Amino acid sequence: MTTRVRAGALAAAALLAAGAIAGCDSGTDTAGDDGKNAAGPSASRTTPGRAAPGGPGEPVLPATLTGQKLEWKQCAAPVKAQGSSAQKPGKQWQCARLKAPLDYKKPTGETIAIALIRSKATDRSRRIGSLLFNFGGPGGSGVAGLPGSADEFKTLHSRYDLVSFDPRGVAESSEVTCRGDKEIEAGHRLDFTPDTPAEEQAYLDDSKAFGAGCAKKSGRVLPHVGTANAARDMDLMRQVLGDKKLNYLGFSYGTELGGTYAHLFPKNVGRLVLDAVVDPAADYAAHSRGQALGFQRALENYFKSRGISAKDGTARVVGLLGRLDRKPLPTTEGRTLTESLALTGIVFPLYSEDRWEYLTKGLNEAENGDGTRLLLMAEAYNSRDESGHYSTQDHSQRAISCADTKGRVTATEVRSRHLAEFTKVSPVFGPYLAWDLAGWCADWPVPGESDTPEVAAAGAAPILVVGTTGDPATPYEGAKRMADELGAGVGVLLTNKGEGHGAYGNGACATGTVDAYLLDGRIPANGKTCS
Repeated sequence: MTTRVRAGALAAAALLAAGAIAGCDSGTDTAGDDGKNAAGPSASRTTPGRAAPGGPGEPVLPATLTGQKLEWKQCAAPVKAQGSSAQKPGKQWQCARLKAPLDYKKPTGETIAIALIRSKATDRSRRIGSLLFNFGGPGGSGVAGLPGSADEFKTLHSRYDLVSFDPRGVAESSEVTCRGDKEIEAGHRLDFTPDTPAEEQAYLDDSKAFGAGCAKKSGRVLPHVGTANAARDMDLMRQVLGDKKLNYLGFSYGTELGGTYAHLFPKNVGRLVLDAVVDPAADYAAHSRGQALGFQRALENYFKSRGISAKDGTARVVGLLGRLDRKPLPTTEGRTLTESLALTGIVFPLYSEDRWEYLTKGLNEAENGDGTRLLLMAEAYNSRDESGHYSTQDHSQRAISCADTKGRVTATEVRSRHLAEFTKVSPVFGPYLAWDLAGWCADWPVPGESDTPEVAAAGAAPILVVGTTGDPATPYEGAKRMADELGAGVGVLLTNKGEGHGAYGNGACATGTVDAYLLDGRIPANGKTCS
């Protein structure tokens, strides 16, 4: 089973794994306030039990859902998301479970529980309301991810309750589970760029078996885990948390989720920021092609920063991968580094310029016969803990992606149409992402919803769209298209000239612009550039 390159700006794995990689070198209450409305003058609240109107065709939810009282309690360690490495969040964090319809076409029917986490605003006298986060994936756990990244949001925390959640099908929210650790390990060791009929058949058989496992283990929730339903859950959260409008900061896949929310509930949009933007105009194949382009750009920028030409650096990596395809490398972990795992290990540090030093060390060590560092980076990306247990983030990611997209590509179409094109775009990442088209949603047991997400949001408040020119996972072009598709007067584009996946926290200009909008409502001029 192949793992699609994740669109997760602040993915928990990336935040938590840096230490391991570097080591190669050496109480109950209700919705919002403390028994009183502490909201500041710019905040507004709704009466629980009154469903705010959504777009045409959106269901009116019963008061038993919109008026529910959340039981906030001390959080447990997020074991489902992080495995044996999970640590219990500090006392400032509270967790609760929100009841939501399993099927929004049956709003009074069966419900599922959505896991929430929050930390209250530190300056209660100036509290604006709740600020909801999604850190990407799809399949990333907000319950696990927010406490680990909260230091980056101290300025926002002063006036907002920081809130995140596990989207439906993820971790504590009725997680999608498809297979056990041994099957996951075996899947990661398949050849993701098959060269022979036998390798190709093994790859496709594993993909088919993965979908069948999801249907067997998670068939109840599988048809209902798409992004549109997660957006509907967000509007229910808004009402139960007591916010008249939704204030939201979404990264990477979280931008698709935010754009979908704005399309479904334009009148309920408060201050929305979309950073590291998934291209809403890209279909199934175009999305993968865009990722090939983005990661190739990042790899070339990495080599240029080291005084190596893009051509020579690319040839160096292609050569290494070819040798690994023929003979995997030994590691000190007792497992070998295959071509596929090496490629994943190269992807991991490209998400952030701060981690390029690990890529340098990993490539140098692999070329000298030691695959340990690249293996550890691959396993961090694949969410494997020291005991050999894998999280189910990849399962959730695939289930959500395949529920969203109608795109289905055969192996014949990959060979005849996509492989040469993708390889031309990226000799390193193109073959992997081309074959991923055939493996990702092959024989998926649930039909996809649409070719591309709907994000047009006429009548919504301005939405700040932030794109970074060197973003590897969500190329900058997607931000421009998102701003356009949101609509005139809605999408406001902020360009961040730099490297890495996500602009917030990676420069004073972009971070300050986002803070000014979320805290004071100051929207920048459309087309502003930070460098």
